[in-house]
Amino acid sequence: MQATDPLEPGPLLAIGDGPLALTVAPQAGGRIAQIHHQGAPQLVGPEEASATIAWGCYPMVPWAGRIRHGRFDFDGRSHRLRANLEGHAIHGVGFAMPWRVEAHAAAHVELSLALPEDARWPFGGVARQHIEVAGGRLRLALSVTAGVRAMPAVVGWHPWFRKPARLAFAPAAMYPRDAEGIAILPTVPPTPGPWDDCFLNTRPVELHAPGHRVRLTSDCTHWVVFDERAHATCIEPQTGPPDAPNLAPHRLAPGETLAAWFLMEWLGRQEER
Repeated sequence: MQATDPLEPGPLLAIGDGPLALTVAPQAGGRIAQIHHQGAPQLVGPEEASATIAWGCYPMVPWAGRIRHGRFDFDGRSHRLRANLEGHAIHGVGFAMPWRVEAHAAAHVELSLALPEDARWPFGGVARQHIEVAGGRLRLALSVTAGVRAMPAVVGWHPWFRKPARLAFAPAAMYPRDAEGIAILPTVPPTPGPWDDCFLNTRPVELHAPGHRVRLTSDCTHWVVFDERAHATCIEPQTGPPDAPNLAPHRLAPGETLAAWFLMEWLGRQEER
């Protein structure tokens, strides 16, 4: 499937607690289809997007962002992945594959995915997600475990937030992009937005909207911000940069796991003072 192809959400699972209510679409890449906070939608929904990569909040696994022309070397062998966007391989395979529901309760969902061993991804492995709400907090956990073969790996999330009134973001550095729009080294001081860029960041990121703000934190050190669209802002924590197998490879030995978490907190007016 191309990243620009439409993807129907399929059957939805509902979870919720207090002011937060979520729908999860296991068949549509194991993504969160929509988040409602006090009844108001927070994400770009499937009915508003014509492309697989342009709605909800989906996991990026086993890589994030673009791999240049889908090509990289690993453990002495050259690999070429199937291109799915403008000649590059983007955002892993998990966002376009059906995930298996391992558990579903009132406030959480657990999903798993057996990664392919084909032109999309030759290494196999298993990805797992845990999605849980509690009051005004949404906590996401994502992991990938190598199978019998070692593999490169990055995990992350790609939420399409409805356009906030203001973005509060103070990264330490950014990756410049070359003529193909792909991150390169060395990093440089952040430039003014709008952005479609990867940053080094360890601070909370905040989206400000009338009456509330959303605080985003993660143990990820790399954050991609895409705010060039008038209707949405994407804030994407991930464990490595785009084109990571070429730029900054992270190797998983057979059976080894890479894991990360992402926390979204909806804060009311009283907490803004």
